[in-house]
Amino acid sequence: MQRRIYDIAGKSKMRVVGLMSGTSADGVDAAIVEISSRKVRLLAFDTFSYPAVLRRRILDLCRPESARLDDICHYNFVLGEVFADAVIKLCSKSCISLSSIDLIGSHGQTIYHQPSGKRYGGRTIRSTLQIGEPSVIAQRTGVTTVADFRPRDMAAGGEGAPLVPYADYVLFSIRSPQDKHKRLTRAVQNIGGIANVTFLPAGCAQDDIIAFDTGPGNMVIDGIMNLITGGKKRRDTGGKMAARGTVNKRLLGELLRHPFFRRRPPKSTGREEFGADFAERIYRRAGRKGLADADIVATVTALTARSTAQAYRRFLSPMPDELILCGGGSHNYTLVEMLHAEMPDVKMLSTGDFGISVDAKEAVSFAILAWATIKGMTNNIQAATGAKKPVILGKIVPA
Repeated sequence: MQRRIYDIAGKSKMRVVGLMSGTSADGVDAAIVEISSRKVRLLAFDTFSYPAVLRRRILDLCRPESARLDDICHYNFVLGEVFADAVIKLCSKSCISLSSIDLIGSHGQTIYHQPSGKRYGGRTIRSTLQIGEPSVIAQRTGVTTVADFRPRDMAAGGEGAPLVPYADYVLFSIRSPQDKHKRLTRAVQNIGGIANVTFLPAGCAQDDIIAFDTGPGNMVIDGIMNLITGGKKRRDTGGKMAARGTVNKRLLGELLRHPFFRRRPPKSTGREEFGADFAERIYRRAGRKGLADADIVATVTALTARSTAQAYRRFLSPMPDELILCGGGSHNYTLVEMLHAEMPDVKMLSTGDFGISVDAKEAVSFAILAWATIKGMTNNIQAATGAKKPVILGKIVPA
């Protein structure tokens, strides 16, 4: 077993599958990437949507009032099978031999995340839980799998999130003295269910990175759309409904008083703070104010844009020269326009401008994290998570 891991780690060029399922629980993003030194090339990508029934079951697991212990146990293994199927299907679809894959990196599906922790034995214990059993993935695919990245950072005193800043550093930092653009400062802004930023100062080293969750990304928008349409629509495709509405400045101001926005980094959040309960409270409050549906959607879209921009102004200095967008929110054109209006002097780009589609970026990140783990490289960013020391993330399940 040790020899097998050693052989993988010794490869100068590695073919890795990254697997990701985010807080929106839409499905599995799978990316096949080739990594050599610090060069990363995306070979194939696809999203494998969860069936509606499975998605509902996953979301039930994310809420303490509806989660059952037997279901958590069961769906941990169900998702292991689903994740393994995603690897096999992507290889088949892209005509890449499964036997050519050296490694799999799986984020799993987060069902609960407690970065602030609870007291036990006179200490504050932070915790997190991701399901999607990696032993099943390794067994079904025959590929060594790295998974469960968050707990080791928490064991070192961190919040276990955000994890992608290491990958952002590998992909987008400008470190070469020969690079004529070496003075550029970049921010990589992911807009998934939750929005998070990685700040890469010009010429930065790993210790110079700042990263944190800025607040809700698509999560509140999706929750409001679900309520407005009675479950018929789960997202505001392209931001079309928000574009028809008017932002209610009073409601927006009330929402921006949420204590998370004032909290200094390192910080992370999730469905526990900005999930269905939060959306339902907004919907009731907006109803009492007599807001039209489109105005509610416009206002929560502005919440994502304004909270992101405020986080930059409060916690980042200087403002970035380039903002590189990724995640599903990059397809919400109204949201992107609002972001640009909030930060008119910042050049807006996307990861697609660097050869990685906005939808593939998170899956690619977990391929990079798995690569670093198997190489024995520390891959948490202390300034991002608050960990007391650099650690090697993840658990390795040999094929």
